[in-house]
Amino acid sequence: MKRLLFILLFLFLQIEMVSMAKVVDSTRPYSYDILKQDIAKIHHMYNKIEVKTIGKTHFGRTIYGIKLGEGKRSIVLIGAHHGREWMTTMLLMKKLEVYAKAYQDQTNFGSLSTDILNDVSIWFIPMLNPDGVTIQQNSLDKFPHDHQKHLLAMNEGLDNFERWKANGVGVDLNRQYPSGWKAINHQPNSPSYQFYKGKKPLEAIEVKVLTQFIREINPEIAVAYHSSGEEVFWNYHNGKHLHRDKRIAKKVSKLTGYKLSKPPKHATGGGFTDWFITHYHRPAFTIEISPLVGETSPPLSLFEIEWERNKYVGLSLAEEAKYLKKAKVSR
Repeated sequence: MKRLLFILLFLFLQIEMVSMAKVVDSTRPYSYDILKQDIAKIHHMYNKIEVKTIGKTHFGRTIYGIKLGEGKRSIVLIGAHHGREWMTTMLLMKKLEVYAKAYQDQTNFGSLSTDILNDVSIWFIPMLNPDGVTIQQNSLDKFPHDHQKHLLAMNEGLDNFERWKANGVGVDLNRQYPSGWKAINHQPNSPSYQFYKGKKPLEAIEVKVLTQFIREINPEIAVAYHSSGEEVFWNYHNGKHLHRDKRIAKKVSKLTGYKLSKPPKHATGGGFTDWFITHYHRPAFTIEISPLVGETSPPLSLFEIEWERNKYVGLSLAEEAKYLKKAKVSR
């Protein structure tokens, strides 16, 4: 009888956690306009949240940073480097909402205590590339008429933009960081819907904004969410911190059920986590959600599965950050 009551209580708590998300709607594509509305609603509903404009895109869309918690230390979670990865934005916004509610109510989230947020804050940057997301969702009417012609050319004449990965001017943001940039393939050699690395690192305004903000908040751990592939990447010239970072990566892999990547002998770099690891000498992880889906966004039908896999990652990494020794930043 006691065992049955325990099981029923556990199931009730699980249902309660799922129902905690009242704002974020996971049944429709997650657009930049929806993001703005949801940030405003969550900010109004919950305390101990700070919303900051960290910069603007080429076409003037706001890049938001949202801080949850009162800890002096922090971690950062970043979504939608790429246009077709808006499901990562939805995932981070749901994390923000349910963590904020549990923290305000002074309750656990599952088996994890939200008290950690008194020591380690979580910064959410849910959509780094709102121009690219808007293009990928075929909302070209929200761009200047003359630029729509350039977008069509960069998309090789196709009028369906579901495969769009770049920012609003055809630069792949995750090939823009100054760590291994020169080794990246130069093809394509002009702006494109994907893979164009730009003429130099830190050329894209979104990457400039993000790297400046990272320097400002000085996080202990960084995560960049991408899609797709169900894999956790963690290694890029980690040096003497290899064992520390692999230990935390294994924890993330166990939480999510995603494959732990094997470090390639000759990684090319140029990505956000490559830069963070080599500049800060601290743990950084690229988490690829969803099975491989090709050149498109993952289907909405996968979201609840990906949520279940990832819902504890933020709080778990905040716990890890509390005990990390401060590594020196490269100059």
